[in-house]
Amino acid sequence: MTDETDQKEKTGGGQPPLVFAVFNEIGIINQLSTARFQKQLPDGIHVSHFSILNHLSKRDFDETPVMLADAFQVTKGTMTHSLQVLEKRGFVVLKPNPKDGRSKIVKITDDGRAFQQQAIASLAPGVQKLTLLLDQKELAEILPALIKLRKILDENRDL
Repeated sequence: MTDETDQKEKTGGGQPPLVFAVFNEIGIINQLSTARFQKQLPDGIHVSHFSILNHLSKRDFDETPVMLADAFQVTKGTMTHSLQVLEKRGFVVLKPNPKDGRSKIVKITDDGRAFQQQAIASLAPGVQKLTLLLDQKELAEILPALIKLRKILDENRDL
């Protein structure tokens, strides 16, 4: 068997591997859902900014900009810029880190929590319409596989 024949067998007769097809669909879903959500946010606030607020709203411990950059897999400079946008809007505050005088800790403010909740609420009408179009049983069946995939990717970021 040649390498080409072996590869065709692995990929279903010349089709892309199943994992590629799955990631392709996830990517398209991400693009469509992100564009939909972005339309709901005020000018100057991006989905990436909301994601930071969403992340912070679920944490019960302090995080530094470096920790956030690592969590979101962006550069420290990108995270610093996003935090400056959020700070300017009063959604986060940056305070000196009591454990390390050189770094800062990021805290979500009450206004930041309120904005995060309002942003989620703004999606409710669209989510309700989607709920009518989607089979809830099918969604419940695929959710465990998506959670597992996320965990594997998170634990193996250097693959």
